[in-house]
Amino acid sequence: MGKTPILRVDAQDVIFESALICEYLEETADGPALHPRDPLERAQHRGWIEFASQTLNDIAGLYGAPDQAGFERKRANLEGKLARVEAALGQGPFFSGDDFSLVDAAFAPVLRYFDVLDSVIKPNPFDGLPKTQAWRKALSSRPSVASAVANNYADRLTFFLRARGSYISKMLENVDPQQ
Repeated sequence: MGKTPILRVDAQDVIFESALICEYLEETADGPALHPRDPLERAQHRGWIEFASQTLNDIAGLYGAPDQAGFERKRANLEGKLARVEAALGQGPFFSGDDFSLVDAAFAPVLRYFDVLDSVIKPNPFDGLPKTQAWRKALSSRPSVASAVANNYADRLTFFLRARGSYISKMLENVDPQQ
């Protein structure tokens, strides 16, 4: 299918799509559960995982917008999604409280984009979203999340975004990725 990541289960069987790989590992691996045991809560978590995937698509639209008007439309849509996340979050530090879940794993890459995007999106889309800000901080300080990308992630993402030829590319021209 030309998709990444994939999980090769055996010589013939491959699973693609991040969320489905996580579901498979949750169902087959020993260790702490990353999904709630309650069926209703588990279904709600699956909905939030899908929401994270949609939010990643919004981010792609944001960094692909060719002009300011398109950028602002995508930004407004993204800010609406972040507000919905804020409303759903509890006391933290993670989505479901004290325990890291697959929802956290799905949102970690979403929130990581802002390690670079924070430098150009003004006002910051997390202003007025204290629970989402705290969640973002808790996720980024978790060793499994921090080690999921290379140390030069911000540099590589900045290079990728600058090469897009989009509105955000122009915004990033004078930004130092080390900031």
